[in-house]
Amino acid sequence: MSPTLESIACRPLAAPFYIGPLLIDPPILQAPMAGFTNFAFRQIVREYGGAGLLATEMVNARGFVWLDEQEAEHPDRLWGVAEEPRPLAVQIWDNEPATLAKVGARLAGEYAVSVVDINFGCPVRQVTQKAHSGSYLLKHPERMGDIIEQVVAACAPTPVTAKIRLGCTRESINACEIAQVVEGAGAAALTVHGRTAADMFRGSADWDGIAEIKSHLHKIPLIGNGDLDSAQKVVDAFQRYGVDGVMIARASLSKPWLFAQAAAAIRGEPIPPDPTLAEEKQLMLHHYELVCERFGDERGTMLMRKFACCYAQGRHGAREFRKHVGTVVTPQEFNQVVESFFPVG
Repeated sequence: MSPTLESIACRPLAAPFYIGPLLIDPPILQAPMAGFTNFAFRQIVREYGGAGLLATEMVNARGFVWLDEQEAEHPDRLWGVAEEPRPLAVQIWDNEPATLAKVGARLAGEYAVSVVDINFGCPVRQVTQKAHSGSYLLKHPERMGDIIEQVVAACAPTPVTAKIRLGCTRESINACEIAQVVEGAGAAALTVHGRTAADMFRGSADWDGIAEIKSHLHKIPLIGNGDLDSAQKVVDAFQRYGVDGVMIARASLSKPWLFAQAAAAIRGEPIPPDPTLAEEKQLMLHHYELVCERFGDERGTMLMRKFACCYAQGRHGAREFRKHVGTVVTPQEFNQVVESFFPVG
């Protein structure tokens, strides 16, 4: 039986760890999530605290190079990266070692990011089948090793990490083999999502599968990812599965305060309460202001629809709120829908 939060009060459960020279304290990471983990979201997470390393959305390396060649503004997914507090990771994806190395070098040099992470886990068809990147590369360990070696050389001394899934399908799980390739190629840490690419986000993450990888790594830390939606589950991940760190993903979109709660739990401290609905409403409006400051009122309002739906998730009246907020196009409409339909109980 796993220890409960009450039984471990005042007893630290997990130690900080290093990614290369970078101390990750607390050992809780915010996952890169396409379309969500932009500067505004990262600011919200920072205000609550509890994340030892934050990450951007994943950046298309080939697109970055094209924008560079056109002397255009760099991708929106790098919004805020140059100025915001560290530590900060930027995740990149592609299948060409030279392209990834070129972009990694720019991120490490010009942007001075803390970590360059390579995505080998995205299961989305546009990335896998069309671009032969993300989790598609799990079928080609040698190619992965070549990519990592070149990016590590280009980014030094900035550490390079890799994020993978357990395999492409349940019948072709090869994460232990991949882990050895990742470590041998010079990566500074490995993050594993406990599903296969074919699983997408269905079913439950296989944490036993994640734990099995630990014995195949000898020098670098293992970070587990998947289904961490409560402080108790973070505690379980450290206590039962022996990971060095955890990465919180989708659950944080509706609960950005989860990092702070999890950090308190692993320190053996009292868990901060969830915000009240009134506080959550104000948080959402603050998030909206940050988005509109960057993208303007019209585009900012359109982008905020999906975030607003996340904030209402699991609340009584959430369906009605989603129905109305999904059509707003102006700040006036957004604020009216929030006042009229945001859950209050």
